[in-house]
Amino acid sequence: MRNIKACGLAAFAVLSSCSVSVLADENTALQVGHEYMVTTNYPNNLHVIDLATDTLFKTCKMPDAFGPGSVQLSPDRKTAYVLNNHYADVYGVELDNCKQVFHASITQKPGEKAKSMFAFTVSHDGKELYTVANPTLMMNDRYEVQQPRLDVYKTDAGIDAKPVRSFPAPRQLTIMQSGDDGTLYVAGADVYKVNVQTGQFDVLIPSRHWKRANYSAPDVLYVWNQQTYRHDFSLLYTAAKFKDKKQDPATAEYLYGLFSVDLKTGKTETTDFGPLTEIYFSGMRSPKDPNLMFGVLNRLAKYDIKQKKMLQAATLDHSYYCISFNKDGSKIYLAGTFNDVAIFDADSLKQTGSIKLPGGDMAITTAQIFVR
Repeated sequence: MRNIKACGLAAFAVLSSCSVSVLADENTALQVGHEYMVTTNYPNNLHVIDLATDTLFKTCKMPDAFGPGSVQLSPDRKTAYVLNNHYADVYGVELDNCKQVFHASITQKPGEKAKSMFAFTVSHDGKELYTVANPTLMMNDRYEVQQPRLDVYKTDAGIDAKPVRSFPAPRQLTIMQSGDDGTLYVAGADVYKVNVQTGQFDVLIPSRHWKRANYSAPDVLYVWNQQTYRHDFSLLYTAAKFKDKKQDPATAEYLYGLFSVDLKTGKTETTDFGPLTEIYFSGMRSPKDPNLMFGVLNRLAKYDIKQKKMLQAATLDHSYYCISFNKDGSKIYLAGTFNDVAIFDADSLKQTGSIKLPGGDMAITTAQIFVR
């Protein structure tokens, strides 16, 4: 399959890295030691972007329907797992040849319809895949909401995978990551650590139920499940910090912060990083300087965590939902919403390029950057 990537006229006039390139065939393998980005978009595409040239490398056609298009990568970076088909199925695609090698339906029982709200990931050793199913029994005269469950699949189970273990799970679970010791970390009302052999859920980081003096309960909206070069599991929160026990909202300080788990050690962090001046959909620490925090939605912004202040902000031509860094932390890639990936210099926050993707919106995809 050979296609031509055409640059948008406006982007071509301004951005040097937007150029015409010939796409690789679906069966063209990725290069070892090379850095890539994967993302998805309508109608149902999985794209591989070459970060050495900042051009589209190839496109894999996905089965069934799009949505949300969230991506998780196997530890060897050979297989992309995509939550898709309207939150109802997980697909595994070999990136070297675009071949589908795994499929699991979130619905597993007769009479039920089940969805996973971004809640899936691959184990630290790549042997298992975890999902949280939110099932509803579809009765003739009524619907009955059922207990959510954590389902565990073998990644070598092929295209008709069935859970090898299932456990009851709390409600309102979303993104998750696997730690190096096999512990599963899951975001929900709190951040949990989960024993995937017994199904035991324990609160690791209190979120809704934190006890920080003179703070409101935090507000969390975070569904971008990113595998970072810092090897952490992080999500943003907003909260009010009151002056005193009166908790007067008129005099409160409104803050942004992050919950974080080190996936190597299991060490946790709850850190305010700056004033709440606007909403960000996703955020990420710099791979080269963990004191620098970046967030994106309608603007791209940089924060000094220790000083708890915004350092810079960049105007965007439209909203972007998902922020990513290359390995050395020099470039920022913004995905989500439309069908273009914006590239920014991490030091100056100047836009340096744009990559136009064939197809439609990326919507709320989770993009991933990795070295093969």
